Amino acid sequence: MNELFTLDEDRVREIAEDTKEISPKAADFWSCTARMLVLFLEEYHWVENGSLEKAELAELQKHNTALYADILPEHYEKSYANPKYCAALFGTEYGRLAAALVYELRSMIPFLYEGIEDEIRIRLELFLEAYTAFTLEEEQYRALKESGEIPEEMGVTGIPPVKNLRKILYGYVQDYWEQELSLEVGRKLVGESGDGCDYALEIIKSSDLSDPRYLYRFGEYISDNEFRTWQHLQELDETKLGKMADTWTEGYRIGFLVGGKDFSSKETVGLIWHLGFEQMILRSIHNFEAMGKRCVCYRETQSLFGLHESEITGYCGADANPQYRYDHREDLALVLDDDLAGRRVEALKAAYRTWRNETPLYAGPAVMETFGEAPFTPGNDPAKAAYDKAQQKLISRYRQTASRAYNEAVIGKDRSFTIISFPLPSIAEGAPKGASYEKIFDAVLRINTLDYKTYERIQGTLIDALNQADRLHVTGRCGNPTDLTVNLWKLKDPQHETIFENCVADVNIPVGEVFTTPVLKGTSGVLAVSGVFLEGLFFRNLSLTFRDGCVSDYSCDNFASEENAKEKGRAYIEENILFHHPTLPMGECAIGTNTTAYAEGIRYGITDRLPILIAEKTGPHFAVGDTCYSNEEDNESFNPDGKKIVARENDFSRLRGREPEKAYFGCHTDITIPFAELGRIEAVHKDGSTKTILENGRFVLPGTEELNVPLDGLLQE
Repeated sequence: MNELFTLDEDRVREIAEDTKEISPKAADFWSCTARMLVLFLEEYHWVENGSLEKAELAELQKHNTALYADILPEHYEKSYANPKYCAALFGTEYGRLAAALVYELRSMIPFLYEGIEDEIRIRLELFLEAYTAFTLEEEQYRALKESGEIPEEMGVTGIPPVKNLRKILYGYVQDYWEQELSLEVGRKLVGESGDGCDYALEIIKSSDLSDPRYLYRFGEYISDNEFRTWQHLQELDETKLGKMADTWTEGYRIGFLVGGKDFSSKETVGLIWHLGFEQMILRSIHNFEAMGKRCVCYRETQSLFGLHESEITGYCGADANPQYRYDHREDLALVLDDDLAGRRVEALKAAYRTWRNETPLYAGPAVMETFGEAPFTPGNDPAKAAYDKAQQKLISRYRQTASRAYNEAVIGKDRSFTIISFPLPSIAEGAPKGASYEKIFDAVLRINTLDYKTYERIQGTLIDALNQADRLHVTGRCGNPTDLTVNLWKLKDPQHETIFENCVADVNIPVGEVFTTPVLKGTSGVLAVSGVFLEGLFFRNLSLTFRDGCVSDYSCDNFASEENAKEKGRAYIEENILFHHPTLPMGECAIGTNTTAYAEGIRYGITDRLPILIAEKTGPHFAVGDTCYSNEEDNESFNPDGKKIVARENDFSRLRGREPEKAYFGCHTDITIPFAELGRIEAVHKDGSTKTILENGRFVLPGTEELNVPLDGLLQE
């Protein structure tokens, strides 16, 4: 293996020095790409020989910037990783493939740091195979020209046909899918990489976390956000740091307890976080170890082998350029067909078989989300690769199959999770005067650690009223056109059963919601919101229409100033909310009760940048996709008052036994109506009488008025 690696490296270095054997039309592309690979190889040796460990902070920052320079916003316009730029030079089809090739080569950066030579080598060989195709075509072109022929008349241009380059990418994905998926499963659920160790865990445990140089050992892009986050955590006292970690890990433990699941049978916990928070992460690792659990740290990956799920699935640094990430979300469209989709399914199943003894011991992820980045609405250039209708169906089916395979491997009904969220320093940019990062951070810490007993009591009163309802009627105000009727589960034993779950600080931190699974038939109307961030993407004037619980129409105004605005808005929703399903059901109906979070968002001017984890607690919200109980419908769970939660399935998840491929969609997206846009929520009884729960953004149900105190504070200010 070392000999092959050396041969590949030597050839890449030769190409970086001389591309005369390539057509002048493509010489700069190959020269720039080869020099990029030489930069990567130099970095690999720099890490391997121990220079990384000895380097001063300024040198580390210089190296880090160099690795990501060409995709940073200020350089991306003329980067070969940009499909739009490549398409302008080579034409749309060739441009997409060229940019996808660069994208895949860039995916080797983490392996430079982890020292996984085989992962670097297969990408070098992809480059060399594609380069060789160009040299052979140019050789033929020159030979014909020297013999007096006109190469163009014979279909020879010095540039190989686009089908040849596509075939090379196709073969690469086909050949290595099983290897890559096995590596992914091993890292994500077991904690083993190609060299048999958990790279990130070793960094956190062995580093001096008071020295910021450790941040650059991960190989992720480190921006001012990550550095200032590290700085801020250095300034926090032990009490606050302990509170952050304890709230997170205790919520995880309670999630198993409330769900009636056996935590003692699990051995590993997955940690997902944003770099800069390692002081909290180390304390959390110690907390989990005290519970007898081993932590697994899995990196967020960007490669042709991934499907670019909407949520972050591993630890990560800064997003060097959201547009770059968005441009390559569907690069797999360049090669995907029925055969390749089938091979991916088989590769995934083989990966789970490889780790079949370890995956049932995985307890689930503990996720720490971050928020506060500058709002991002992506440019949607036609040069970007995109799935066609047939491929969308393949991807949708694959996601459903992958979800089932995952839940079989980890025994989904026995696992749990928890999620907490903290702001990044960029949250203060553009916020009102006096809204410093430190003040916003402290406000979020207060929100995350509110007294759950108070909310448990008030939410119990709310649930008692909702349990008597036949349906809910929700309307908007202040220009919000929401007019939605949600059909509710019918209780057979009100003394011992409940429709709504009383959600306190366990799996979804912070506290503050009651939720249920709607009855689909009879759930109809319009759900709208003036602006909302969903998985880091902004939606302006988002509107979804439901008929019998399923999305029947949708629109947004993100592209209002562009040609074909309506069609572009629909495509944006199809890709990022429906995930290419023709429709999705309403999987959740909930009322957020965390008026403190809402008030702090208004006070600091950050309402539009709150993550859905917090935003969903600041008003009623409705999820499209799977229910909150997907793959756990047959588990029993109870509210604190002892009542059994019975509204756990809908018409789709009910098929899980006989037609599992139709039961789940592999997605769940919450959409919140903020209190400022909420007109009324009323419980409608079977006889047509009503009881108002909220009116004009305030709780009016007797026993819930205490929730208005933070709102009163805003009015007084």
